[in-house]
Amino acid sequence: MDRFLLHLRDERRLSPHTLASYRRDLSQLIHWLDEQGISHWSHLSANQIRGYIAQRHRQGLAAKSLQRELSSLRSLYRFLLREQAVNNNPALGVRAPKAQRRLPATLDADQLSQLLEISDDSPVALRDRAIMELFYSSGLRLAELIDLDLGQIDQADAEVEVMGKGSRARRLPVGRRALQAIEAWLAVRPQLAAIDEPALFVGVRGQRISRSTIQKQLRHWSRQQGSPHNLHPHMLRHSFASHLLESSGDLRAVQELLGHANISTTQIYTHLDFQHLAQVYDQAHPRAKKQK
Repeated sequence: MDRFLLHLRDERRLSPHTLASYRRDLSQLIHWLDEQGISHWSHLSANQIRGYIAQRHRQGLAAKSLQRELSSLRSLYRFLLREQAVNNNPALGVRAPKAQRRLPATLDADQLSQLLEISDDSPVALRDRAIMELFYSSGLRLAELIDLDLGQIDQADAEVEVMGKGSRARRLPVGRRALQAIEAWLAVRPQLAAIDEPALFVGVRGQRISRSTIQKQLRHWSRQQGSPHNLHPHMLRHSFASHLLESSGDLRAVQELLGHANISTTQIYTHLDFQHLAQVYDQAHPRAKKQK
């Protein structure tokens, strides 16, 4: 498994967060294999994998988590086949229970305006507002925002360069409000940042800001500003995508901006405002218009 994780890190260039998920999923399976007395990957059959998945399901693991565990196992076997350590991939024919597809929660324009109208001008508040504005302006993932360095924001061209999943770089536009919030944060950033710290956003100890700090601060501002939702970073990304798609109808452009490798991932946003789309259809389609 260690060789497999090195392959994921060095060849596929997966993020530390994704690597940790692979390690966690496969460690669970290895523990079960030890209990079953299975000592080599080539001894594992499709029926045994189905038994393992069924046991995990009985333990209360959600369908989406089971799908991820199976995906990790299939990836491992693809690597083992390449290394000629096994002769087949027994996980290929095994399916996890179907996950109920939930639509992502979003904020509407009025709720976002209320959230971002922060009157506090302390360095932490200015930092947090810049973070939230950038999430909503450019649709960044949490890891992408954390990894930003000072040089990746081009204020003159109103762009930010990010490194997405699979080490795929992309340039994204940054809106006027986000640029103003970032400029206000940069003016007070020296009060928090260590002298040699390259990160755009830092914590109170002067180092690159952590995932938990951002998540905690977003929950704080959600309560402080009277937001009806338990705010998290992906909710701002979802809001960015759904508002952009609703206004433009350009699914391919939204896919590029979000950094989705597969357009089917982006298509979930087409379901968010179906009533609006149906209304547009009723007004625009010749066969849908009511006769005068």
